[in-house]
Amino acid sequence: MSAHPSFSSNELGLVKGSILGKHYKVEAFLGEGGFGIVAKCRDTMTNRAVAIKVNKSRPDILQQAKLEIFILEQLRRLDSDAANIVQWDGFFHDGERVCLKFELLDQWDRNKQGLPISEVRPILGQITNALSHLSSVGIVHADLKPGNIMVVNRHESPIKVKLIDFGLACPASAVIPGDFVGTVGYCAPEVMLGLPYNEASDMWSLGLVAVELATGCHSTLRRMTMII
Repeated sequence: MSAHPSFSSNELGLVKGSILGKHYKVEAFLGEGGFGIVAKCRDTMTNRAVAIKVNKSRPDILQQAKLEIFILEQLRRLDSDAANIVQWDGFFHDGERVCLKFELLDQWDRNKQGLPISEVRPILGQITNALSHLSSVGIVHADLKPGNIMVVNRHESPIKVKLIDFGLACPASAVIPGDFVGTVGYCAPEVMLGLPYNEASDMWSLGLVAVELATGCHSTLRRMTMII
């Protein structure tokens, strides 16, 4: 949910200057996926910049949005800052589309040569903290990867990161074996093999992220996971 636009239009018909809901003006597009788009918007009532996930109006995506809202409601029991989890500020409808509103976070520069251990250590510590908090409320993130780790402010030191994107998250008690979730190359073997999985699968993904952060390249374990 960074303020670095990568494209200027999308299949939802939104452009810079479009109004979402009643008072959220689109300023930039931050990301795009099968669900829809994430846009940087300006609340014209408060002048606050926010990130808004705009879901497509397809029935299957609307159902997924409802599940994500359910997960985010559970996470509201946590202190988002203390838990290193993106702050969710509710949802609204824009026509038939469900829009989720989040705090606007920043991108961090991923060095192809890898980050120094002095930077890797606090990032891993904070994401481990996030996973611990998720586990405390029985939630599996199911899509941990570098792209879902954002910086609160890349110009501040020491670095503070937060975990984002709960579109594939689910209660550990509701995991359905055989359902593939996550991103190929970061998934735990049990997920790839269609076996039961739990919060431990997130720790596997974190291990792959750790190697990538430290070396700047995809790990052997990541390639092995893809082969599996």
